[in-house]
Amino acid sequence: MISPTVERIQLAPGFWSSLRRLGIEARDIARQAQLPTSLIQQPSFTIEPYFAIWQAYSDLIGDVGTAIVKLATAFETAHYPPSALSTFHARDYREALTRMSRYKQLCPPENLRIMEEGDCCTIELDGRHAEQSGPPVLLGTTLAYLIELGRRGTGQSLTAQRVEFSFSLDSTQALEAFFGCRIRTGADGNRLKLHRRDLDRPFVSYNAELLEMLTPALDRALDEHLRSRSLCEAVKQLQKRNLVGGRPDIRIVASELGMSDRTLQRRLRDEGTSFKHLLAQARHEQALSYLADPSLDIKEIAFLVGYEDQNSFYRAFRLWERDTPTNWRVRHEVWRSELVTGPV
Repeated sequence: MISPTVERIQLAPGFWSSLRRLGIEARDIARQAQLPTSLIQQPSFTIEPYFAIWQAYSDLIGDVGTAIVKLATAFETAHYPPSALSTFHARDYREALTRMSRYKQLCPPENLRIMEEGDCCTIELDGRHAEQSGPPVLLGTTLAYLIELGRRGTGQSLTAQRVEFSFSLDSTQALEAFFGCRIRTGADGNRLKLHRRDLDRPFVSYNAELLEMLTPALDRALDEHLRSRSLCEAVKQLQKRNLVGGRPDIRIVASELGMSDRTLQRRLRDEGTSFKHLLAQARHEQALSYLADPSLDIKEIAFLVGYEDQNSFYRAFRLWERDTPTNWRVRHEVWRSELVTGPV
């Protein structure tokens, strides 16, 4: 079964090898991000260290646009995960993008929305973490990868109609050269606008036999993922509602879901998780959300996420983030400030 820990995010298998091709080692990222090397060698991450890894890569390159282009072009097709591999071997560009939109749900932190109108196809990033928009390099690389996919699949030098980013950039020269169009910054979203005619271009990498093997497995994985997320998210929402000053009771949560506590335990076990595990996730998610609000002090946050004393909250937070709540808040505020004003 797929673990329903939606907030845990996996880096693509070829991420570190692509960075090595650019002369960057994992230890360089760890040092820049101020994260333990042992942490970044894990297979998955919570949202904060995941964003920190991407931000560290951007800082090491020095220019966001250059960092986006370098990584998008350095990533080798042979290192694509199965979900991306199925897009590369699609029949044409339209099918590749449709597959990417569907299977992107297996890979947080953002979804893709595809809209065709007139002579334009717009692909928009729809973030799943509204309280934290990702680093510019992550958002930009996601869009850059989409047109790079089209180029590799069709074997042609495709260009975009227009690219829009919600963040500001010191220079758009590298990105305009890569996308072959004007780059707009400070927009109300992150979008890639393609020439609709390009969507009908066949992929020279089309492999029907491989797709017949990959698609059923990916569809099963996605169905399991969505089912588990549905139940687990419902449980976590009820847990969050009852967090303040105490520990949510499984019998109360099960009753609100219209089942016995034994049935709920069994269903969660079938999904590869438990009520206790989801409770820890609920507390973790709420804690990060509350810490982003400077008007709340740590003692108050501890109470709001269900801890009777501040020390218990500190111990739990260290397990989640390998840092104290106070340090996390300071780093988060600095990081958010740099996204707006740029690094000092």
